[in-house]
Amino acid sequence: MGTFSVMIEIGDLQCQRFEAIEALVDTGATATMVAASVLEEIGIKPTKRQIFEYANGTRTELDMAPIMVRIDGDETPTWVIFGEEGSSPILGAHALEGLLLGVDPYSQRLIPVRGLLK
Repeated sequence: MGTFSVMIEIGDLQCQRFEAIEALVDTGATATMVAASVLEEIGIKPTKRQIFEYANGTRTELDMAPIMVRIDGDETPTWVIFGEEGSSPILGAHALEGLLLGVDPYSQRLIPVRGLLK
């Protein structure tokens, strides 16, 4: 099935500054991740540090901040990880759930899903 990327916009919580980037869709990642320099360029500053675990079991403590993510005109607040320079941006599960988007791995696209109240 493979992976795929989508265009997203990331911005401050006041929705005053946004930056369009291409991000890898990763439902296995909790949070969205963007290179620290890109976040700093639009005025996003870290507000906390959190421990994350990579697929190989390695753990690391990373800076995070709340941001807005916009896809096709829909927005949601979410958490972003300040990634290393040169790292590929990742669109994580928290943002996908906030936007009520699912993943169609065969067509390699995001699809609208219903919210659940079960």
